[in-house]
Amino acid sequence: MACGHKDSSYPRAGRSKYARKRRMGETDEMADNVDVEKGMSSMGVAGDINLQHHADATARKATTTTTSPLQHQQHCHHESEEQEISRFPTHTSTNTSRPNGPKTAILHLAKTLTTRSNATLTNPPPPPDGGLTAWTQAIMGHFVILNTWGMIATFGVFQQYYTLHLSLEPSAVSWIGSVQMLGHFSLGMLTGRAFDAGFFYWSVIPGMLLSCLGIFLTSLSRSYWQFFLTQGVLVGVGNGMQFAPTLGLVSTYFSRNRSVALAIMASGSATGGLVYPCLARQLIPRVGFEWAVRTMGFMMLAMGVCYCALLKPRLPPRKTGPVLELAAFKEMPYSVFLLGVFLIALGQYFAFYYISSFAMDVLDLAYGTSINVLLVLNGVGVLGRLIPSFFADKYTGPYNILIPFCFVSAFVLFFWPLVKSEAGLYAWAVCYGFFVAGFQGIFPAAMTTLTTDMSKVGTRNGQGLAVVGLGTFIGPPIAGALIQSAGGRYLGAQVFAGVAVLVGSCVLVWGRWCITGKTFKVRV
Repeated sequence: MACGHKDSSYPRAGRSKYARKRRMGETDEMADNVDVEKGMSSMGVAGDINLQHHADATARKATTTTTSPLQHQQHCHHESEEQEISRFPTHTSTNTSRPNGPKTAILHLAKTLTTRSNATLTNPPPPPDGGLTAWTQAIMGHFVILNTWGMIATFGVFQQYYTLHLSLEPSAVSWIGSVQMLGHFSLGMLTGRAFDAGFFYWSVIPGMLLSCLGIFLTSLSRSYWQFFLTQGVLVGVGNGMQFAPTLGLVSTYFSRNRSVALAIMASGSATGGLVYPCLARQLIPRVGFEWAVRTMGFMMLAMGVCYCALLKPRLPPRKTGPVLELAAFKEMPYSVFLLGVFLIALGQYFAFYYISSFAMDVLDLAYGTSINVLLVLNGVGVLGRLIPSFFADKYTGPYNILIPFCFVSAFVLFFWPLVKSEAGLYAWAVCYGFFVAGFQGIFPAAMTTLTTDMSKVGTRNGQGLAVVGLGTFIGPPIAGALIQSAGGRYLGAQVFAGVAVLVGSCVLVWGRWCITGKTFKVRV
């Protein structure tokens, strides 16, 4: 015997038989442990458990080699007792590694998955910057802008109709479009944060339904305050609930191609500015104002169902954080940029409201021709958004190409009073429509580049859009009041618009200097 004494209670053959059984049982247990370890290795945790087993075995070996004679005698006594017990095999195993091993493995696996999930929430993967899903978001964003900004680009048709058929002053009518544009931009202060918090669908779907409801109720309106509430307030609020979240969503899918993606999205205003005025021109003389507006509403509803089904947020929600990112206004590049785009918005959208009225009042053109001029102004916007966005992504950066487009649009506004013929008006509409569309397509991308933490892009862009909305809210009514005070002459309003855009362009130059300093050749 190993301990130096003989056990005479059992014959040698019996001892050998029970020893063999015991050894076989230990072998089975070892095989079971190996199987458990192999199973846990497939879950990525066998290394930890094997190291633990190796450490335990080493500790037991060290304890055995360093025992005193008294401990050795006690050990031999315990071994004799174990042989005594082994005469009576039982089905209840004392092996604790078999039930505890898989539980430990599962707990370790759960901890590993939780750690990886938290890491994903903290550091989300980079934007795909392309692919079917990403470009689908850009196209669906195009439809969102077609439904929202497209109606704003069409307001020149409504401005002319309300002035002629409701006998309202131009400045009073322009308040309807200004309130609509204010809601479109300024609600981004709330809906942008809602997008960051994970409430994208809770903002976009009700907003789409509210915009459609406002258009349908516009077809039933008869007085000024009814048009103001339905087309101004309801449609404006519905548009604002959709615009900022969609802008934030599309931005998160792109980095290198962001300007092109946002230009595809923004060109929806040009598409809407073509589709809806064409509908108005063709349907109002045939079926009347009411059914022409209802047709627009049904088109908006069909496209809304489409993009609500296909738009898909990419980033995990950011649950904590304020509704307003007030610290952003302490950043000079961000604040100066918003001041510049506010001044530009103050004068830039005047032409979209009044170019049809100018064609009829000053140049004495027919109603159909005045609508055609508005169509040209909106139509060239497709190229005006895509071409500069391509160069911004490939060569210059969005901020660098935004500034010259703003300066050129200001100079084109100063040439507006010199237009004296139909051909001259068409040429002016092409030039102005192209360069102002460049601003509209590029400024969201330029604003997004001022945000490094993409989990805050909805909030910061929403704040910026609210500032732009304030400019679009007060700009056209001021121009309308200048026209009315001048006895129907447009010169004062045209000069006001040109000066506002020119000063805003100079402020953008200041904003670029805040980013790059005196260095000129910097991509920004």
